[in-house]
Amino acid sequence: MGRILALDVGEKRVGAAVSDPLGYSAQPLTVLPRRPHGAFLEAVAGLARDYGVSLILLGLPRRTTGEKGPEAQRVLALRREIETKLGLKCETWDEWLTTVAAEKALLEGGLRRRERRQVVDKTAAALILDGYLNYLANLKNRAAKDG
Repeated sequence: MGRILALDVGEKRVGAAVSDPLGYSAQPLTVLPRRPHGAFLEAVAGLARDYGVSLILLGLPRRTTGEKGPEAQRVLALRREIETKLGLKCETWDEWLTTVAAEKALLEGGLRRRERRQVVDKTAAALILDGYLNYLANLKNRAAKDG
């Protein structure tokens, strides 16, 4: 299995995080500008190539009711575009309150507002990826117990 690249997709910025080669941990990577769209897609393709990524994981925002709003529809459209235009495998993962959790962690770490703004998106992407990696580890553990 190659590395996983997680993206926390916002309107203006997209946080990126990558897993270690063995898929145990998530590392905040960078923040990409969302526009222009072509340059954004090129940057995603470049990160996937540079890190040997086998999967792009997109944070999927849901409303408090669990419904998929316009933001989620934009992420689903981006998923289709990454798969068709870039030829990369892409999945979504619930990003419930990851940006809030990232802000809280950075605040507790003593980062000032300006410093937090520069890293919150990639930290949120790392939290999304961490949740997904934990899910995969739990699946492996269950399979080992049952097998």
